[in-house]
Amino acid sequence: MLFKIKTMLHKAIIFSLGVLTLSNCSAQKEMNTSTKTSVTEIKETKSMNKEGEVIYFTEGENKFLKEAEMNLTFKGISEDSRCPTDVNCVWAGVAVANVEVMGLATRPAMLNLATTDNAGRNYFKTAEFNGYTISLVEVTPYPNSKEGVKALAGKYRIGITIKKAEEKSTMK
Repeated sequence: MLFKIKTMLHKAIIFSLGVLTLSNCSAQKEMNTSTKTSVTEIKETKSMNKEGEVIYFTEGENKFLKEAEMNLTFKGISEDSRCPTDVNCVWAGVAVANVEVMGLATRPAMLNLATTDNAGRNYFKTAEFNGYTISLVEVTPYPNSKEGVKALAGKYRIGITIKKAEEKSTMK
C-alpha cells in the first residue's frame, strides 16, 4: 500500500514537472515571436542624404540612420511654454523634445533638445552623441490660445539635423 502511494506520488511529480516544462516552452515561443515582430517594425532605415539635412519625426517615430550608425526615437515633448501664435508675450518660451538615441555598441541615452539655448535653465538646442552633433531645428505645430498646449499632445513633429562632430585637437 505504501509502495503504491509512493509510486503515484512520483508519477504525479513527474507529470507536473512535464506540464510546467511544456507550458514554459510555449510561453518562450510567444515571447520570441512578439519580440521578432517588434524588431522588424523598428527596422526602418533612413539615409542621411547630405550631412546636416533636416530629418523629420512624428511623436513615437523611430528611425535607424545608417551613416551615423544610430537609432533615434522621438519620445515626445516634455515642455512647451512657447508663446501662442495669437498672443503677445514677454518671453518667446521654449519647447523641449525628448529624443532617445542609441548607437550600435552603446546603451540608449535620452537627449533633451530645446528650441532655444539658455544654459541657466539647462536648455540646449544641440547635444553630442557617438561623435555626432544632433540639433533641434523645428517643432510644430505652434500652440494657440484657444486650444492650448494640451490639445497638441501626440500631434508634435520635430526636425533635427545630424552632423559629424568636429575633432578636438589635443595639440596647441
